[in-house]
Amino acid sequence: RYLLRGWISSGINAEYGDKGHIYDILKNWPIKKVKAVCFTDGERILGLGDQGCQGMGIPVGKLALYTGCASINPKYCLPVTLDVGTNNQDLLKDPMYIGLRHKRVIGEEYDELLDEFITACKARYGSSVLMHFEDFGNQHAFRLLSKYKDTTCCFNDDIQGTASVALAGVLGSLRITENKITDHRFVFLGAGEANLGIAELISLKMEKEGIPREEAYKKIYMMDSRGLIIKSRSDLTSHKLNFAKDMEPCTNLAEVVKKIKPTALIGAAATPNTFTQEIVEEMARNNERPIIFALSNPTSKSECSAEEAYSWSKNKAVFASGSPFPQYVAENGSVFQPGQGNNAYIFPAVALAVMCCGSIRIPDDLFLRAAEALAQLVSEEDLAVGRVYPRLCDIKEISIKVAMAVIERCYELNLATVLPMPEDLESFVRSQLYSNAYPSFIPETYEYGQ
Repeated sequence: RYLLRGWISSGINAEYGDKGHIYDILKNWPIKKVKAVCFTDGERILGLGDQGCQGMGIPVGKLALYTGCASINPKYCLPVTLDVGTNNQDLLKDPMYIGLRHKRVIGEEYDELLDEFITACKARYGSSVLMHFEDFGNQHAFRLLSKYKDTTCCFNDDIQGTASVALAGVLGSLRITENKITDHRFVFLGAGEANLGIAELISLKMEKEGIPREEAYKKIYMMDSRGLIIKSRSDLTSHKLNFAKDMEPCTNLAEVVKKIKPTALIGAAATPNTFTQEIVEEMARNNERPIIFALSNPTSKSECSAEEAYSWSKNKAVFASGSPFPQYVAENGSVFQPGQGNNAYIFPAVALAVMCCGSIRIPDDLFLRAAEALAQLVSEEDLAVGRVYPRLCDIKEISIKVAMAVIERCYELNLATVLPMPEDLESFVRSQLYSNAYPSFIPETYEYGQ
C-alpha cells in the first residue's frame, strides 16, 4: 500500500500531465551521462498486476541487477515510472494513493506520451541510450517493441529476456536428450508475453538450424485461457496467428498432450498445479527424456514442483523452473538439482554488451546469441544433476562471457559504434566493469613493542 513512499526518490516519476515537458523533467536527474533507462507504466507488475504509479521498485530492482550481475556502473542507470492512471479499483478508492486518479490513458494519447518520453531520452542522453521496457501490459508490450526496435536501442525483458533464458535451457536440455531442436515438438501453456517470446525465439533458432520459419511454427502448439490456438478462432492477435493450427477446438491440456505427443512442455501461464500427474506421466510415456519447464513465478504459481516432475516421470524429466526449488533425492538415491530459468542470466549481460560496444539496435539475433552462449556454459557436472543452467553463484563471470558473445555478434551485424573492434575483447569488457571494492581507510594497527 505504501510501496511508492520508499522509492519516490530512487528514480524519475513522470505522469501524463507532464506531457510536453518530459525533457525538462529528465533534466532534473543530477547525472547527465546516463547509458541505460529502465522504465515501466506499472500496468503488469509481476505477481501484483496493475500498480499504477507504485511500480518504481521494478525498474530500480532491474537496474540493481545490472550492477549486481554484470558490474555495470549504477551511475549510468536511470529508473523511470510513467504514471498514466490505473485500472486498479482498490488503488483508485485508496485515500493514500498518490497517483493519478483516473482510468489508464490509452490510444493515441498514450502513444504520444511514450513517443515523447523515448525521444526526450535520446535527445538528453544520446541516440544509443539503452531503453529497457519493463512490465508493460500485453496490449502495449508487443506493439511498442515492434514500433521502436528498428529505430531505437531497446528491448523488452518480459518478451526477449525470458525467451532467451528459456531457449538457453532448451539448448542445455538437448545435451541430455542428445538430439536437435528441430527434432522437438513444443506445447506451451499460456500465450502471453513470455511464451510468445519464447516460441518466436525457438522458431528463429530452428530457422538457423536449416528449416523454413513456417515449418518451425508448425512444431509449436500454444494454449491460452480459451484453449488451443487454432485458425478458426476469431479472437487471435497477430502474434498468436503465427502459431494457429488447423485443428479442432480443445481446452484441456491433458487432451492436447495425448493428441500431439509433445517432446517439450513449457508453462508460463501463472496458473498453479496445471502440470498434473496425468500430464507428466503421459509426457514420460511418450518420451525417454521429456522436457518440462514450469516457468511461472512466484513459486506459488508454478505449474508443478521439481519433486512432482521428477517423481511422476520416474526421474525421466529434464526439468527447469522460473522459481527456485530445492534439490530432489529420488528413492534410488539419485540427486537432482533443478535449474532456475532466471532472466538475470541474460538481460544484464545483454545490457553490458550493448553499453560496451555502443550498439545502435538490439535485434532478436542478439538474444539468440546470448542463449547459445549461456547454454555453452553449462558443465557436465551441471547436467549430471539435471541442471540445464550454470550455477547462479557464478553470475558475474557468466555475464562477462555472455556479453562477449553478444558483442561479437554486434560487430558481425555492423551494429557497434565503438570502432575498431577490440583485439582483446575480454580485457576490453573487464576494463568497463564497475567495482565496489573500496580501499580501506582504517589505519594499520600493531602490538606495541612487537
